[in-house]
Amino acid sequence: MKKAVRKTVKKAAKKAAKKATTAVKKNVSEDPAAKAPKSEAAKPPKSAAKPPRNESRTALVRRARRINRELAEVYPYAHPELDFESPFQLILATVLSAQTTDLRVNQTTPALFAKYPTPEDLAAANPEEVEEILRPTGFFRAKTKSVIGLSKALVEEFDGEVPGRLEDLVKLPGVGRKTAFVVLGNAFGRPGITVDTHFQRLVRRWQWTDEKDPDKIEAAVGALFPKSEWTMLSHHVIFHGRRICHARKPACGACPIAPLCPAYGEGETDPEKAKKLLKYEKGGFPGQRLKPPQAYLDAGGIPAPPLGAPQGTP
Repeated sequence: MKKAVRKTVKKAAKKAAKKATTAVKKNVSEDPAAKAPKSEAAKPPKSAAKPPRNESRTALVRRARRINRELAEVYPYAHPELDFESPFQLILATVLSAQTTDLRVNQTTPALFAKYPTPEDLAAANPEEVEEILRPTGFFRAKTKSVIGLSKALVEEFDGEVPGRLEDLVKLPGVGRKTAFVVLGNAFGRPGITVDTHFQRLVRRWQWTDEKDPDKIEAAVGALFPKSEWTMLSHHVIFHGRRICHARKPACGACPIAPLCPAYGEGETDPEKAKKLLKYEKGGFPGQRLKPPQAYLDAGGIPAPPLGAPQGTP
């Protein structure tokens, strides 16, 4: 009797073990990683950028200001990358920079400035002649209309002078807050934040703000810094965005603020490969200005070639 019971228990145990093994095999077969080759299954998942954990407002302000200090050391020569010698030239160049590069604007404006040195000259210009000059910048018909309309407004409303107040600048044709702050900060020495595409991309990567509207970004970032730092902050961030923290493939492995960046790892992290992604003076290439500041040249920067000249390479 006892022998029969032991035999029955043993048989039931074997059956349970077989059933468990079958279940394990079934689960493994349904696991996509198990079906993949061993080398592929062993790869760790791509790590996503993680926000700073429970970062307080105070910690955010400290981190943001430290990033700006680090960038100031990396780019002590940061400057507006449009060639200009007067507020009028700067406002024209900034309007023309829409949907093109500062380099192409800088290569085009010498002819424009030479032929139309004052708002009065450009206001009375033949549109077809202006279009021919502005053709290399793209959208040249619309831009011709903008710069002639802007010049007429300066002549009619401001006696041919570019105003130095935000509320006046934004009333001019083709001038928004971004253009106005470029002019105020760099032609009049009045603080302003320039929220261009580079600035928007970087401040969101750094999680200074999650806003997408330029005006809201301007307000959110401006609240993190003293007003006196706004203009140079804009230059530092934009310089970094153009040289290292690119839109598609940031050079994370060559980034001086990597330890402070919550988005580290979105781009190339290998130092040697990252160095090959650097642009302008950081990569040994010419800059965007034909007449850059002396500090930029002293730092190893190379002037951009004039229109039609071959582009330099390292």
